[in-house]
Amino acid sequence: MNEENAKAQMRKGVLELCVLRIVRADEVYTSDITERLKAAEMLVVEGTLYPLLTRMKNAGWLSYRWEESKSGPPRKYYQITPSGEIFLGQLEKEWKAFTQAVDSL
Repeated sequence: MNEENAKAQMRKGVLELCVLRIVRADEVYTSDITERLKAAEMLVVEGTLYPLLTRMKNAGWLSYRWEESKSGPPRKYYQITPSGEIFLGQLEKEWKAFTQAVDSL
């Protein structure tokens, strides 16, 4: 495995956590999520993000509403659900334990 593959695998492993943190802060459109991930150097292609958002919605962690757009088709705006808040708390707890374990080595 080369360095780029290793980075991609690590990003993929924490992507749900990152998306839930972004959506927890505010109701967001998909491009808002992409921009926030890119700003954090968590480069993600939309082909990865759309299926992830669908899985997270189907799991009950996210919901969305449609809003008309002045510059194209209607947009989906995502919100975190109460079960998404619970799941995010669990992920954050696991992330903290994981990073502490790695840092201890």
